[in-house]
Amino acid sequence: MSWTGEFARRIRMLLHRRQFDVDLEEEMRLHLELRQEQQMESGMPAGAARSAAQRKFGNATRIREKSHMTWGWEWFESLVQDVSYGARSMLRSPALTIVALLSLALGIGANTAIFSLLDAVMLRSLPVKNPSQLVLLGTGTSWGTSDSFPSNTDIYSYPFYREMQKKNEVFSDVAAILSMRNVIHGTVEGRDGAEPMNVQLVSGTYFSMLGVPALMGRALTDEDDKNEGGHPVAVVSYAWWKRSLAQDPSVLNKRLKIGSTLFSIVGVAPPEFFGTQVGDSSDIWIPLSMMKDVPPNQQGYNDNFSESLYLMGRLKPGVSMAQATSNVNLIYQQIMRGLSGPNVTQTNLEKLPSTQVPLMSMATGLSSLRREFSDPLKILMVVVALVLLIACANIANLLLARSTARARELAVRQALGAGRMRLIRQLLTESLLLAMVGGALGVGFASVANRLLLHMVSGGMETVPLDVSINMRLLLFTLAITVITAVLFGTIPAFRATKLQLTDALKDGRGPQGAGAKSPLAKALVISQVALSLVLLVGAGLFLRSLVNLTNVDTGFNKENVLRLHTDPSSVGYKENDPRLTALYQQIEERVSALPGVRAASYSSFTFHEGSWNNNVVVAGYNADQNVDVKHNVVGNGYFAAMQIPLLAGRTFGTHDTATSQKVAIIGEHMARTMFPKVNPIGHHYRIGSLDSPEIEVIGIVKDVKFKSLQEKPVTLDYVPYTQHPGYLQDFEVRYTGDFSTISTAVQQTIHGVDRNLPITRVTTLNEQVARSITNQRLVAQLSMFFGLLAVFLSCIGIYGLMSYVVARRTNEIGIRMALGAERSHVRWLVMREIVLLVGVGIAIGVPITMAGSRLVSNMLFGLRGNDPVSLVASVGILLLVAVMAGYLPARRASRVDPMEALRYE
Repeated sequence: MSWTGEFARRIRMLLHRRQFDVDLEEEMRLHLELRQEQQMESGMPAGAARSAAQRKFGNATRIREKSHMTWGWEWFESLVQDVSYGARSMLRSPALTIVALLSLALGIGANTAIFSLLDAVMLRSLPVKNPSQLVLLGTGTSWGTSDSFPSNTDIYSYPFYREMQKKNEVFSDVAAILSMRNVIHGTVEGRDGAEPMNVQLVSGTYFSMLGVPALMGRALTDEDDKNEGGHPVAVVSYAWWKRSLAQDPSVLNKRLKIGSTLFSIVGVAPPEFFGTQVGDSSDIWIPLSMMKDVPPNQQGYNDNFSESLYLMGRLKPGVSMAQATSNVNLIYQQIMRGLSGPNVTQTNLEKLPSTQVPLMSMATGLSSLRREFSDPLKILMVVVALVLLIACANIANLLLARSTARARELAVRQALGAGRMRLIRQLLTESLLLAMVGGALGVGFASVANRLLLHMVSGGMETVPLDVSINMRLLLFTLAITVITAVLFGTIPAFRATKLQLTDALKDGRGPQGAGAKSPLAKALVISQVALSLVLLVGAGLFLRSLVNLTNVDTGFNKENVLRLHTDPSSVGYKENDPRLTALYQQIEERVSALPGVRAASYSSFTFHEGSWNNNVVVAGYNADQNVDVKHNVVGNGYFAAMQIPLLAGRTFGTHDTATSQKVAIIGEHMARTMFPKVNPIGHHYRIGSLDSPEIEVIGIVKDVKFKSLQEKPVTLDYVPYTQHPGYLQDFEVRYTGDFSTISTAVQQTIHGVDRNLPITRVTTLNEQVARSITNQRLVAQLSMFFGLLAVFLSCIGIYGLMSYVVARRTNEIGIRMALGAERSHVRWLVMREIVLLVGVGIAIGVPITMAGSRLVSNMLFGLRGNDPVSLVASVGILLLVAVMAGYLPARRASRVDPMEALRYE
């Protein structure tokens, strides 16, 4: 018989066991009757014939067993029996089972939830063809627009991309994408209202290089990207097609109006493809040749040094990363020397040989989330792993105590012929069953925790588009840690429980194993729980205090009572150099400032944690032969009043600072100290960009502010009025008094009173924006505190369970002591002394481990060191207090033992 037939036969045997037994009994009966008839035909009496037939037939029980072994799977049947017995055993101890399952569900669920986020952010490959062949030129940490030849090797110009595409010898294809996210407002042809669209500008080779075909229509091609402004076409994502067009089958006949240009939809991307930036799903892909037609209407298509593109390539078969790096750097030097422009100076060319282009794998895509959350997620993964270890130690201790109580049962089974390995297998099966049920509950917990984690990572605004749903990869991870968990907490109790002295065990367990709860192993498990709990509690304290320090940082501005929102004039026809744009800003500022409850209002390029416009400045007499990089902010006249940034000297901007007047600027304290060290900066001049740019006069000095992050050191920052630097401004700040909702509604109505089509988005407060800048620190602090307290709680359960069992097993001893005159306080101290000793040893072991581990997280702390004594002392105190509380109830119960009742146990 073939193996498939054999397999099918055994399956039928398992599914129809009763019918098999009936058929077997019938067949055996027929055999016996046939043999009996044969004996009777030879002249033997009926009784003797039956006996002879049975002797000749053999042992019926043995035949049944052989038949089951031949036709079925003995190991599977044995496993089913073990599982069934294990389930009944769990139900007989409901308290232990509930504690164990809750511990496992929290431990396994926490590991699964954190791993799901870690997998989505750091490990999961892009849904493209052979992602391991993709590489990125640079590190992907810079974004925006730059002309800092030759220092920036993260972003490149479009002409450079074309040259690299032609000259390289290591890539089968090269593609480029704009490094900035274009969240603009456009309309579907035939509709009136504008809607937000996440537009990604890409080269025509983008889809072909990634190996991503269109689900409908076609993808972008290189022909779409060869003539500037010549191909107004777009590919839309499956998610946007579903969300915005309700999966309209006539999508390829529709057009999108973005800015003043109509774009024809030529294709729909497959459902799994979200782009190449993890956590930032694109809605629409448009060729780079149309960049000047897509707000904010960039003009860098033909500019050799308008560097704003990420470059990525697909390695040719057999090409290593080292070979690719060597070839790319050779071509980089050749291309840069061949480009022409004002940046190609002798000084810059001398710097070129020392410039190197690193290559980075693009298998998992680009991600700002990865840079921000990789370290926190790794820390949290270690934290939840330690929590699971504590849960395992806790359950192992409970199982040790339970195995002592089951000593008589196990001894009886061993006395009846059960081998030790058979009993170990039974106990391990029970542990695995417990772990499997706990793992199943953990998956349910993780499915809820995933959404909570994603909300925490998103910082409270729009949810980050990450897929953290339960998938096969996560289920395999959960299965792996479930099996490992079962082995961790089940193996030692199983081997210890089956190491029996039968005579003592059969006397109701009062033998050497009867003192199982007092064994060094049980105490070692409690000590390990305490030590690990201390590590987690100290870590939680460090992260919490670091978060408090960050929230108390002096930002330089008043973050309270400031409404923030974004407007998008580029999407409704305003051009960057259009005089109407400046008039729009001024009119909105004037009308909003006149509202009741509004104290000041202003537009700006940036507020806090939003990026920056960086450029070189030249100060006469200070750095004529060198460039100094300065952050610039373009603001309105009311900006300093709206942000409440103190003016230290000079004046702020006024109505007399116009496009035709002297160019002016206000500088921060740090810029005043570093660039005008020996003079009063007021009245002095400097230039932005080059010596050919207009002179700017310093008219004021303001207090330094936090610009990019709360952790940053003072930055070189200046402010210039938008009347002298026209362009797109999106940020609008309003300082108000009163109710936020009322002011927000009034401000938005006023803006639409100026231009009813002007899109308004991201309505929030400055306080919330500052809070979002420390989302990763808050995530680590909150979760580490939760898991630290959970670890202490699990340790307390372990201490309580162990000491309760100690008291129960020592009832006779305690009764004798009290009968001989021991006071209740002495009995309480007898139990409490053991608790304090165990906790003290655990703390003594945990302190050096904590000190060593704190060095690993010191770079994530702000305003304190990893060996902070306050966090350590507080954690030790909390652990001691909670442990004493956990042990007090068993100690109190021991002191109330009735000597006469206790002595009856003897």
